[in-house]
Amino acid sequence: MKATLKSLRETKANPAVSIFVKTHREHPANEQDPIALKNQLKVAEDRLTKEYDKRTATTILDNIQNKISELNHNYNLDTLAIFASTDDVQVIRMPIDTTERVVISDRFATRDLVRDMASAVHYYTVVLTRDNARLIEASNDRVVREFDKDDDAQNNMENIQFPVENNGLYTTGDGGSDRSSNNESSHLKEFFNQVDKSVQELWGEHKMPLVIVGDAKNIGYYKEICDRPDNIIATVSNATNLEDGSAQHIVDSVQEAVEEYRTSLHKAALGEIDKARGANMLQTDLQEVYRSAFQGAGETLYVRRGYIQSAKIDEKAQTLSPANDATTEGITDDAIGEIIEHVIHNGGEAVFMPQDIMGEDQPIALVTRY
Repeated sequence: MKATLKSLRETKANPAVSIFVKTHREHPANEQDPIALKNQLKVAEDRLTKEYDKRTATTILDNIQNKISELNHNYNLDTLAIFASTDDVQVIRMPIDTTERVVISDRFATRDLVRDMASAVHYYTVVLTRDNARLIEASNDRVVREFDKDDDAQNNMENIQFPVENNGLYTTGDGGSDRSSNNESSHLKEFFNQVDKSVQELWGEHKMPLVIVGDAKNIGYYKEICDRPDNIIATVSNATNLEDGSAQHIVDSVQEAVEEYRTSLHKAALGEIDKARGANMLQTDLQEVYRSAFQGAGETLYVRRGYIQSAKIDEKAQTLSPANDATTEGITDDAIGEIIEHVIHNGGEAVFMPQDIMGEDQPIALVTRY
């Protein structure tokens, strides 16, 4: 997702059309999603035909229709985002709430998405039982997807696709049954080793942290054999209905652990800020933060959650001047969003901090690379 947003952020088009539609995960609520999409497409059509020549408008609208013609609303999340130009169309399902709108500019409207992605804990949940293993992708407390055999992400996998079934437990070479404790642990470790190979293959594409769910024994076996134990941010041994519970039930079961991980990140962030301050590699002045972010010198940006500042930005001069009235001509209503985009675009990271940790006296801090 970060790579997609970065690509969209870098794209310049005339016009660049961004369409956001609120969608629903469950039936029958998602029956209204095609209507909501149609309404926003009508808004886009009206604006394009009014503001651009017929050929440009027709090309973009046809591109969008071709892209969404086979869209299955049964797989909707919370927002459907469409980014279209005369050359390409990207359709993205996202586990975040947004305001329905159509934005037409020379760049795609990715700022809100970047903010939400930067503030989220995005992770894989590996669900283990002695008989099978499931893999669920989640963002904060929302399911993104549960991997299944029909998932495009698992096409052409070298290892076993999820869900992974344990077909070898207790089976001996002569077809008999062996339930001794030593053989059981050996078989389970071999099964979880197969599961981990599948996890690591998918992890290699996205590099998200892992939450391991199962009973204490199975979690222990998995941690013993997994290739990258440092990627495990939490384990949960008290979840129920591991085999047949819904993906959302599983994600709900790990939220306490996810919040503990989030808290640990905030505590670690304070240590990094103090360390950078001592090394003279910390900037807190908004103008200096903007200039370093623009120049690609930002390593990690820490922002107080909810902090928004309007400002007049001059990219040529690399200056940012705070403004009180966001409605004034030439004023950017969300200068912090601009800074966040620059940091992420240049390979840095944005971290959102609770208001009780980063107060009004220091709502933003940038750790620089040099």
